[in-house]
Amino acid sequence: MLNLFKSWVKNSLKAILLLTIFLGIGTAGWTPTSNAGLPAGNAITDGKALLRYALPIDNQPVRKLQASLEDISNQLRANKRWGAVNNDLKQALRILDKPSQILASVPEERQPQAQAWMTELKSGIIELQELVKTKQKEPILDGRAKLLNLVSLLEESMVTKFPFEVPAEYSKLPQLKGRARIAFKTNKGDLTVVVDGYSAPVTAGNFVDLVQRGFYNGLEFTRSEESYFLQTGDPVGKEAGFIDPQTGKYRAVPLEILVAGEKEPTYGTTLEEAGRYLDMPVLPFSSFGALVMARPENEANGGSSQIFFFLFEPELTPAGRNLLDGRYAVFGYLTQGREILDKLKAGDKIESATVVQGIENLLQPQAS
Repeated sequence: MLNLFKSWVKNSLKAILLLTIFLGIGTAGWTPTSNAGLPAGNAITDGKALLRYALPIDNQPVRKLQASLEDISNQLRANKRWGAVNNDLKQALRILDKPSQILASVPEERQPQAQAWMTELKSGIIELQELVKTKQKEPILDGRAKLLNLVSLLEESMVTKFPFEVPAEYSKLPQLKGRARIAFKTNKGDLTVVVDGYSAPVTAGNFVDLVQRGFYNGLEFTRSEESYFLQTGDPVGKEAGFIDPQTGKYRAVPLEILVAGEKEPTYGTTLEEAGRYLDMPVLPFSSFGALVMARPENEANGGSSQIFFFLFEPELTPAGRNLLDGRYAVFGYLTQGREILDKLKAGDKIESATVVQGIENLLQPQAS
């Protein structure tokens, strides 16, 4: 009887989610769903991992190194398969034993630092191998996280230039030519997000510019749905978005989605409207704390300052089959403060938002 009740609750929640999307919620403007299901698979649900895979690099050894270390958590969830964890660590060491293959993608002036990171990685992997012998899950996961942070630095060192040109029609909007880290202080605690200009330079640039202006300081979270979303960015007064003081006009931001395998984003249309039902964004709705640009219903290019955090719940919105992918622009992920984000509700407040890293990547439009 209990199992039947749980099944009924799950199905009811899914029905409510679908109904909510059809009807639309506030200014987020949820678009009606398509009958076509997005492809399923072992979707990545960790925001930091998604950010690593979104980097515009093409070095297969470092990607295999990353995959080996990330797989450790999967093996520990699957009945603590210690032999498989050991195999992952051995694979990572084999890759690091051929450093020239990784260094081939690192500019010469950055190679000494990259070599130091690889030395630290080897040392850390050997330490993890010893921990595996004692079968201590939590210390292994902590060590894995530290190693993946080093892999992130190594991969970021491979990026030498911005990978594409933003269309000229958006040249009057700020652009983020790289990444930035944003620290939020809220009345319930601190959050950290990383926004990705490599995948969404206009969307991320607009957001970082507004943070730098102090736009979000003191704003409330205006809408929330448990296990679904938390929205903010509605300024005090009658306006629904940011009014640029230089032009006196509403700053509208185009819908911007980079599809996996493509070199530059699609602008101004949902993937559904373009008939691209099976295409997957580089930055998907598959992680708790995905940072998303809200927009008015039926206005793909109507976003401005309102954003929402996606509160990923796999029972409602399974990774790889998410109903929102391609309909809204994800432009970053929560990297710290999951327990805080889980507590925030409508009526809670952003005390401050600050750019703590990457402001040099913000390109302001030149005055005409």
